[in-house]
Amino acid sequence: MNSFAMNTGENYTSDRVLDTIIVGGGQAGLALGYFLSRQGRDFAILDAGQRVGDAWRQRWDSLRVFTPAKYDGLPGMPFPGDGLAFPGKDEVADYLEGYAALFGLPVRLGVKVEHLRQEDGHYVAEAGAESWKALNVVVATGACVAPKVPGFAAQLDESVFQVHSSLYRNPAQLRPGPVLVVGVGNSGAEIALELSRSHHTLLAGKPTAELPVKHGRAAARFFLPIVRFAGLHILTLGTPIGRKAAPGFLSHGTPLIRTKLRDLAAAGVERVPRITGVRDGRPVAEDGSILDVDNVIWCTGYRDDFGWMEPDAFDGDGRPRQYRGVAQDVPGLFFMGQEFLYAATSATLPGLARDAGYLARRIPRRGIDSPGDRAGRSPQKARPQQVRGRA
Repeated sequence: MNSFAMNTGENYTSDRVLDTIIVGGGQAGLALGYFLSRQGRDFAILDAGQRVGDAWRQRWDSLRVFTPAKYDGLPGMPFPGDGLAFPGKDEVADYLEGYAALFGLPVRLGVKVEHLRQEDGHYVAEAGAESWKALNVVVATGACVAPKVPGFAAQLDESVFQVHSSLYRNPAQLRPGPVLVVGVGNSGAEIALELSRSHHTLLAGKPTAELPVKHGRAAARFFLPIVRFAGLHILTLGTPIGRKAAPGFLSHGTPLIRTKLRDLAAAGVERVPRITGVRDGRPVAEDGSILDVDNVIWCTGYRDDFGWMEPDAFDGDGRPRQYRGVAQDVPGLFFMGQEFLYAATSATLPGLARDAGYLARRIPRRGIDSPGDRAGRSPQKARPQQVRGRA
């Protein structure tokens, strides 16, 4: 049975029109909820998970964040423990659950919003037989929504175990024999390094860049503060350099951070060209070689999925038409937690607080803001910026 996980306020009825609905109860939705709660808003956070933080719990077992704990806390609650340590995914999940409980945020669990539409001056969010109404809707579903897998993956022989990185947990899932990891982003590099301890591992693809220093406590103390400052204040849609960098950031992804190519070589990971297809039930590399492997892990990223939204708020590349989370030309619609929503850090724990605080000040309050305010005030109109180029 669906239930509010935290403070529900008064009982909700389908006829009641809330001030705001936040779709997504991860770190982005919770950070925004903190500010709305302090403003005394009438709102609800709808999340598909069975527990707050489930989006983190469902990632692979050894996953750790790249930012030290001192930068991972949400507004009003520091991340506990050693400030220079890099929390594991379950630590982050438990932190988020504790955060929602501490501030009594109205999180409704087990609710996957399947359709969002406009009706009689408000929004209707539908999930199965249930629905919620609100004057404002914030889409905080995050950047890792729909896994991307090439169409030719379906042509792999049934004897080849294959899984996207979103469903990979640990090496015990795999069959005996060689494993091919497709994609040399951070997920692919870290999973390949882990698998190399138990399987002959091949890694297909080419990284875009590498962090120029060794990741760890020293970097957390001296180097990562510089990276954080640049991501928060320099690489933004409010600066010329940020606007120039944004399309490449979205299309090429982040550089290798913790696991570098030399680490993979030292572990015996075999590098192969990118995968272009399947022949005789086995993956084929760009140089024409057929790779005789028993397992394939697709670390090929994610794509946005806004197909459940009826309002037309997207450009030709499927990116929201927005500035700092305020949708252009669609009053009452907002976004949180998207890649480069405003800054390079917008989809990360260290970058959420500023975005959430800004957005909370722009979401109109019932009976206070005029209808003209619902599309956003002067910051949106002063520098409208659309970012294209995401793959």
